[in-house]
Amino acid sequence: MKRLGSTCVLMLFLALSFPCAFASEGTEADPIVVASKQFPESYLLAEIISQMLETEGYVVERKLGLGGTKVCNEALRRNEIDVYPEYTGTIQAVILELDFPLSLEEINERVEEFGIEALPMFGFNNTYEIAVRRSMAEELKLSKVSQLIDHPELRWGVEHEFFEREDGWPKLQRIYGFDSQPEGMQHELALRAVANGDIDVTDAYTTDAKIIDYDLVLLEDDKKVFPIYMAIPLIRSDLDAPIKRAIAGAAGKIDATTMTHLNAQVVIDGRTFASVALEFLAGIEDDSASENILVSQFKKLLPNVVRHLELTGIALIAATLIGLLVSVTVYRVTWLSRSVVYICGLMQTIPSIALLALMIPILGIGMKPAIVALFLYSLLPIVRNTVISLSTTDPLLVRIAEAMGMSQFERLRYVLVPLAMPAIFAGIRTSAVICIGTATLAAFIGAGGLGDPIVTGLALDNTGLILQGAIPAAILAIVTELVFEGLERLLVPGHLKVFGTTRSNEVAEST
Repeated sequence: MKRLGSTCVLMLFLALSFPCAFASEGTEADPIVVASKQFPESYLLAEIISQMLETEGYVVERKLGLGGTKVCNEALRRNEIDVYPEYTGTIQAVILELDFPLSLEEINERVEEFGIEALPMFGFNNTYEIAVRRSMAEELKLSKVSQLIDHPELRWGVEHEFFEREDGWPKLQRIYGFDSQPEGMQHELALRAVANGDIDVTDAYTTDAKIIDYDLVLLEDDKKVFPIYMAIPLIRSDLDAPIKRAIAGAAGKIDATTMTHLNAQVVIDGRTFASVALEFLAGIEDDSASENILVSQFKKLLPNVVRHLELTGIALIAATLIGLLVSVTVYRVTWLSRSVVYICGLMQTIPSIALLALMIPILGIGMKPAIVALFLYSLLPIVRNTVISLSTTDPLLVRIAEAMGMSQFERLRYVLVPLAMPAIFAGIRTSAVICIGTATLAAFIGAGGLGDPIVTGLALDNTGLILQGAIPAAILAIVTELVFEGLERLLVPGHLKVFGTTRSNEVAEST
């Protein structure tokens, strides 16, 4: 038990020290935070902005693949990021919720109240399009979106954001009168699904290089549903004038053909966003910049693993300490202990990505909301196993301890906790594995970790990148299991292991 006490002291020290280290983030010279949405063109435009700023001597922090429109815009309003690439049509329909076009001056008049500003346009329009397979278009003689109304048997799959936003599927369905109910899909996966014949129709972007790669046909929007989507940098309006000038350095210099070509170099040729942006800004061919994305991401493996361990370590330590304290406090009161377990169980019913999103309005983006969400997810196995194992201890042993004159604290320390240790460890081990897996989703809110290559891989439809995040996460889970198994052998007395294993099984069966 002395060893157990020492371990608890160590865990408490770590729980106190980790947040201190975490709170020290941002104490360096304030960098300019450049973010992007979760598709290749947005990554690339954000990288172009970042390199223009760095050329002017500014320190840049990148939060690429931060999230959808609402996540990025909310982060901008909360001063958690300084700039991200946006589109005029999206500002009009999603941010301002208007159904008529606006000029750049009109946009700035309306967004001024939010403390944000739209800089001059990059120079290209990337509006929505409806895409189908060339073979199907030729067979059914499709050239216009309105012709799809005569083919209700066609299977639709559209991007999740397109499905929800007013200038996407709702408006398309209303204007054209479609009865189909599309499946929500990740954008790159939807394009591949159309090419493979898994679905028949999807949404696409004008400058999407995959349209050429998959040999898809874009149908004419003959009822003019989709507005103009001119790409622009959207910034915090209180940025200094020199910073604004640096961000606006590419204004009017990227037309649709150029943007499609840049996208193709990343999506099809497998080059890094950084190398393509560098070559574009230099205006010359530079073969030395054609570094493969997989190689570039591999260099980030160690930092990603470290960040992943930070996220899971802080959340798990906090969940263990608080979960054990709460369990020990409530296990004797049946209605109270059941209520606590029930509340912890409710946390598990909330989809992990939804829980992360719910944290953003409260804690913003980055590590803080990710840690809180992981902490809430980690509580249930710890609390449930601890409460049940303590409350179902053999009454005969409890009476013997009472007959020996042990106080309540002594019975807890010398009888109940030792007997419950295997079940408690099982709960912590389960929480650790859940935490490691769920932490990969933290990349969607800018927290980093092993989810970063997975998110980038999804955006580029690159299995290699996805595996660069998934395989290390799986290895971490296996290593964690082995570490906890070793700790259990070290901390649980030998004469309790057989009995403890039986108790652990009983707890598992009862839950």
